[in-house]
Amino acid sequence: MKHLIGGISSGGRALPEIGGQAFSVGRSEGPWLWDEQGVRYVDTAMGFGATMLGHAEPAVVAATSAALCNGPMPSFAHADEEGAAAALAGFTGDLSQVIFVNTGSEAVHLACRTARVATGRGRIVKFAAGYDGWYDAVAFGNAGHPTALMADTRRPEQDGMLLLRYNDFADAEQLFRDYRDIAAVVVEPVLANAGCIEPAPGYLKHLSDLAHANGALVILDEVLMGLRLHAGLSGTLLGAEADLATVGKAIGSGVPVAALVGKPEYMTLFEQGKIIRAGTYSGAPPACAAVLATLKQLAGADYTSLLARGDRLRADLVAAFAQKGIAVSTSGYGSVFTLWPCAVAPRNYAEAAQVADSDWTLALHKALRRHGVMTMPFAFGRVYLTFAHDDAALQALLDGYKAAIASL
Repeated sequence: MKHLIGGISSGGRALPEIGGQAFSVGRSEGPWLWDEQGVRYVDTAMGFGATMLGHAEPAVVAATSAALCNGPMPSFAHADEEGAAAALAGFTGDLSQVIFVNTGSEAVHLACRTARVATGRGRIVKFAAGYDGWYDAVAFGNAGHPTALMADTRRPEQDGMLLLRYNDFADAEQLFRDYRDIAAVVVEPVLANAGCIEPAPGYLKHLSDLAHANGALVILDEVLMGLRLHAGLSGTLLGAEADLATVGKAIGSGVPVAALVGKPEYMTLFEQGKIIRAGTYSGAPPACAAVLATLKQLAGADYTSLLARGDRLRADLVAAFAQKGIAVSTSGYGSVFTLWPCAVAPRNYAEAAQVADSDWTLALHKALRRHGVMTMPFAFGRVYLTFAHDDAALQALLDGYKAAIASL
């Protein structure tokens, strides 16, 4: 009898068997994974975006190991906690105050609590098909659930959480006409877990202006997209104007850490004792050491080159499928994108849900694994590229795709 439920602790880790064999990672380094038999794969899941530097980046491993050896859980404040907060604030502009937590779900939960206390209002808005963590309220309306399509004339609501159509200017305007008690809008700048759907020009600015004009705060959920397009918040780059933001994944290079960052006028509510926060492991020395070591490298990283190389790969993949008479497209950016089995990438979730093909994605995933490429096997999955994906890794990735396409 197995004791680990389903063989995994997080549902996203599930992979199909191939030839009756389950997949289990032996080790990971840079852009590579090795299974327990020693077979190497170029990785495009990259901890679901949890690193921009690659697996087991040496400087991050060294800093985290030193912190562990020095005492991983001292209970009280420690030297690196303020240092890590100051380093993170250097990437987040006006959102200069920081609270460390352990997961992105935790950070979003704390951001919503902050907005409710700050405004005295109860309702929170999130994007239909968006993913803002797995806690009950924000798990409402995730991609794949019928409510995400918002097919009914009534706006879906559950536990004080309202849904909003992404990239729909008119729906945002109607939302604020209908509700006067919205505390905040949780904004994923890119609808990543629904297939890297990009914001329409001017949409994030329009939504931010609407929220502020109606007394609501803007919470940027940057757990996935933060520090992925540049050395800062992607939503800010794409036009959003935020009061609070949640970050995680990339800030710790795979070490469990996340944070709530915000403007001082809202974050001071914690110091005033008006908002409850806790967490035994929040801001622990290994997490703060990972943040410091990671951000030191990302501050000087060449994002322009990474994005350009990723965009070339996207074009090469589309061309490789076209040579076999298969029309595909991509949505997203050079460092994170989704491959679609259609000639034109979707611009909103309704289009994404229509063209998503789970069987096609699964067949491609299995073919790629047989040719040394690891991908997410889900219809709304992403390809993540990092600064560790050098020319050799990208060539192995392209070669693997070409071989897999030939075998489909």
